Amino acid sequence: MAFSHHSLHFSLLPIITGCLLVPGSSYSEELELQSLSIRARVSEKTLLGQDAPEDFKEYDVSANFHFPWNSYSTSGWGISSRLMASAGILRGAGENALVVSLIPELTLGSEDGRFVLDLGAGGALFSRYRFGTQDYGGPFQFALTSGVTVPLYKNLGLGYRFLHYSDAGVNGSDTTGADFHMVEFSYRF
Repeated sequence: MAFSHHSLHFSLLPIITGCLLVPGSSYSEELELQSLSIRARVSEKTLLGQDAPEDFKEYDVSANFHFPWNSYSTSGWGISSRLMASAGILRGAGENALVVSLIPELTLGSEDGRFVLDLGAGGALFSRYRFGTQDYGGPFQFALTSGVTVPLYKNLGLGYRFLHYSDAGVNGSDTTGADFHMVEFSYRF
């Protein structure tokens, strides 16, 4: 499999981004695991309002790591930042791919993490990027996400997540990304 010069640079982007996001030793005690989640796609095959060529299923696990940068009021509500790392299976056209992602996020919600609204942009790596008639364009994909989590029972939460993968046209105009509407079960620490 031959990679173009642009593909090589964009394949290195998540590695460089990950290195920049890893806090220095002065913050290492403050980077902590906030929650673990199990997610599954629940939507039809759409792509920002249009039909995608193939139907996909995605199942993954994610870990949210609380960054030390936050601002909460005395009421316990405020903004924060975190890193969402996930790994899972993407299935389409009878083919499976391993997908791993790192997505820095901004959150709005309660300081205890029971109610959270988040928004993030990062990167994902696919072990396969062609599924039947759908071509994602390359192994590196930009990943955009937004989600909401509410308490279910004690430390358990229930959430909705929108996740979009796209190469943003880096590998040509004939590539297609995907949108995922996912249900998410989480455990807060």
